[in-house]
Amino acid sequence: MPRLAVPISEVLVVADCWQAEPEAEAVVERAIAAAAATVDADVGGAELAVMLTDDSGIRTLNGNWRGIDKPTNVLSFPALQPTGPAGPDEAPRMLGDIAIAYQTTRQEADDEQKPFDHHLSHLAIHGFLHLIGYDHEKDDDAEAMEALERRILAQLGIPDPYADRERMD
Repeated sequence: MPRLAVPISEVLVVADCWQAEPEAEAVVERAIAAAAATVDADVGGAELAVMLTDDSGIRTLNGNWRGIDKPTNVLSFPALQPTGPAGPDEAPRMLGDIAIAYQTTRQEADDEQKPFDHHLSHLAIHGFLHLIGYDHEKDDDAEAMEALERRILAQLGIPDPYADRERMD
């Protein structure tokens, strides 16, 4: 079966701290393209936005949308999908938005002794999978999502981000 086109992603850098990572936009776009090419979902021509923010910005989002007053690494906001038939002049389908916080991402990468771009790729993929319906609320769902993340990351030449955790279990 031929692969469908990748979604159209727009990466918005809204915090100056991301200037320390000039390749961040390309890393995110590459990760999302790899994820879209791997999943069994019709995302071709759909749109999504990725906001590269700081801990303050993501803390505000986390508080407003989840009621959690602290920063986190990544948040995903899937778009509501229209229920009626698409008309010929309708705008492209929105998958949703992803926000990634620089300081938390940097700290986690440093703590886990991972290259920053590897961790950023993982978070972009993780956020994208949430947009298309994956979650990790139940153990079985978490295992399926993590297996897919591993597969996508391996295609990018990025080692298993969960390997150290499994050695500690």
